[in-house]
Amino acid sequence: MPDAKADAYKIRPFLTGFLALWRGLRSGGRFLFLHAVFARKSRCWRYSGTALLAVIMAFWPVNRSFAADNANVLEKIRSQLDVADGFDLAVFAAVPNARSMAVAPDLGGVFVGTRGRNLYFVSDPAANGTGGAVTLISSDFTSANGVAYKPGTLFVADQDRVVSFDVAGFTGEKLGKPDRVLFEGLPDKSHHGWRYIALSPDAKTLFVAVGAPCNICKVSGLEGTIITLPVTSGKPEIYASGLRNSVGLTFNPDSGDLWFTDNGGDGLGDNIPREELNHATRAGDFYGYPWFAGNKTRAPDFKNEDLPHKVTFPAFTFNAHNAPLGVHFYNGDALVALHGSWNRSVPDGYKVVRVAFRDGKPVSASPFLSGFLRDNGAVLGRPVDIKSYGKDGSVLVSDDHAGVIWRLTPGS
Repeated sequence: MPDAKADAYKIRPFLTGFLALWRGLRSGGRFLFLHAVFARKSRCWRYSGTALLAVIMAFWPVNRSFAADNANVLEKIRSQLDVADGFDLAVFAAVPNARSMAVAPDLGGVFVGTRGRNLYFVSDPAANGTGGAVTLISSDFTSANGVAYKPGTLFVADQDRVVSFDVAGFTGEKLGKPDRVLFEGLPDKSHHGWRYIALSPDAKTLFVAVGAPCNICKVSGLEGTIITLPVTSGKPEIYASGLRNSVGLTFNPDSGDLWFTDNGGDGLGDNIPREELNHATRAGDFYGYPWFAGNKTRAPDFKNEDLPHKVTFPAFTFNAHNAPLGVHFYNGDALVALHGSWNRSVPDGYKVVRVAFRDGKPVSASPFLSGFLRDNGAVLGRPVDIKSYGKDGSVLVSDDHAGVIWRLTPGS
């Protein structure tokens, strides 16, 4: 077991972190105390604290004072972040464990998923980008991570199924039960069990990422794939296979092609395998896992085996363990959220990068929103998902570590 993993699972610092977190939560200043804990340099604090934060935020209902309680801390974090030239950064809304987002302009707000049971709605009725009330609209999921929206319908990919809700009359309050179960045969396994979904450009098909339930292993059935589902329900079809854990997918508005991220295997070293941004122009391509642990790094257990199919290698790569999640096209380039490493001896990632495209191909990456990882090892936030918002060119970035959605707006 690598040193970082061993540190993460030492009982004494984990219990110490838990007790400290509990005292802080009971004292009433839960977010401020959590931020103070996660700002510590020790990996033990960061790892045990991150796990506890996911559990606490998943099961701690949001209340009206959440944004007010956190306003000063979030402003302090905002002031330390670096934004690409020409953009201004502000807090859009404070949302516990904010993960995937689905913008619903006709409903005046944004649906926000989490890796726990909770699903939220952030209202912005004036459409001025300030964000309004944050409402817990459902707690009926195992992992309400994947959300997508088209006018009148909300889609949610849970750990074991994909459902839809008729939200034509939605008022920003409770969701109720799903109106339709589109598919309920997803692997019901928690390891890489949080789903990501995207609607096809014609809004007739859902693309659903299904991770492998392991680090590096042989998979079966729908594991390690991206599947497609008709939005009206039907039999799933495998669109792409040979994937370890695709955790962000979108379509290039110029070509209509699918682009998606994939996280590489752990335990092979600090610098391999490199993380992936993949391009799919057709159904049926194979992307190498588990014979490749990521990019062109062969998995030790399977390096002497013949490949079952021709491998499609990534169109672009990032440093190992950067954990690329959400991807979104913006003015011809791709914005990619690097969630950040959890087991690298020197932490890396923790930023949003802008991947420049030339002639339809990615060629370089530069920081778009950074500063989450401080020089002393402190972590202020971890970006997850990216969506365009409004007509002024704004971009929303969810952050499950700080419990916030950031808004980047082009300056005048």
